[in-house]
Amino acid sequence: MARYFLEMVYMGGPFSGFQIQPNGITVQSETEKALALIMRKPLPLTGSSRTDSGVHALQNYFHFDVEEELPSTFLYNINALLPSQIAVRSVREMPADAHCRFDAISREYAYHIHLEKDPFSHGRAWYYPYTLDHGALTAAASILSEYEDFTSFSKRNTQVKTFNCRIQESSWSFGETELVYRVRANRFLRGMVRGLVGTMLLVGRGKLDESGLRAVIESKDCTKANFTTPGHGLFLVRVRYPWDED
Repeated sequence: MARYFLEMVYMGGPFSGFQIQPNGITVQSETEKALALIMRKPLPLTGSSRTDSGVHALQNYFHFDVEEELPSTFLYNINALLPSQIAVRSVREMPADAHCRFDAISREYAYHIHLEKDPFSHGRAWYYPYTLDHGALTAAASILSEYEDFTSFSKRNTQVKTFNCRIQESSWSFGETELVYRVRANRFLRGMVRGLVGTMLLVGRGKLDESGLRAVIESKDCTKANFTTPGHGLFLVRVRYPWDED
């Protein structure tokens, strides 16, 4: 039995998220369908990082186990079968105990915001035509690194053992018409990045000060955070493993 990692990239707009669901087309359901056609039997996939409906990925992973050797044309074949919004970048044989979810040491996200209406960023960035205080946003991003309990930024009905996350990087970058928030952590909660962005934007607009942001975090109450941020501006940028070179 061999274990393989599939490195995925996708535009999340047409899909009801990453993980397979009873009712809805997802990245996993489409990939399992293509894989079953190639291998002529169903092969369940295990995903690395779940992304919500509309969220994109520049890198994400599945793993699967199979007894047969993969055909030499596997990468070409699976990409030919997948919808145009999904691609497999690479397939890699791994040790039998390698796990694409539990072995990941960090995940990195980027949230894109456009201050001016731009048809070419439609579906890939959030149009947010408000004046924002860059200094306040930078300070807010820095504050997040001081905390580990992000209960306030987890959507309800999330079944996890802990709400603790170690944020390793949290920063805003600013262009003339675009803002990008980048965050890297060992793990993320459901809806966490969108909640962080939405709440920090309140700080940037002067509707919430730094002490107010701290109060939201320390309340451990998800009703205090702002989750109105849409999924289409969010990208999973990278999933990092101990064996990665950099």
